[in-house]
Amino acid sequence: MARMVADCREMPSDSGCTLTIAGEEGEVLDAAVAHAVAVHGHADDGSLREMVRAELKPE
Repeated sequence: MARMVADCREMPSDSGCTLTIAGEEGEVLDAAVAHAVAVHGHADDGSLREMVRAELKPE
């Protein structure tokens, strides 16, 4: 399975976060959603997961 990347610099954010997460798609999605909830105050719901998944890029 291809490794994917979630890069906070490419997500809509007011904080200027620079975190990058890489790994298999499911791992990256779960970690990026957990980060968005814990650090950026988002609710863990379907719309957040869809937004994060849409922004994932191949490593």
